[in-house]
Amino acid sequence: MSAQSFRFDHLFRNGFEPRKPRHRLLRFALGLVGLSLLVVLVMFSVVLGAAMIAAGLVWKMWKRRGQRVAHGPRVVEGEFRVVRAPAVAAPVLTRRA
Repeated sequence: MSAQSFRFDHLFRNGFEPRKPRHRLLRFALGLVGLSLLVVLVMFSVVLGAAMIAAGLVWKMWKRRGQRVAHGPRVVEGEFRVVRAPAVAAPVLTRRA
């Protein structure tokens, strides 16, 4: 009994390695089908990516809808509390000669 009788790769090889047809026009037509499929997939991914970016921008703008906008690039937003002077102990400054 030879070792070739236990190999199963020859059963699946034709399914995963399709051969090119010999006819020139058929080869050209299948090449165009492959290129058109590639173009469709690339365009679909570009449109999907642009839609995801647009949805993210809309989501971000929707979340900031009720908030105030800073007026300038040097404006720092925050909440502040005014502290009365007696509550803060001022350091005693003495001048040494």
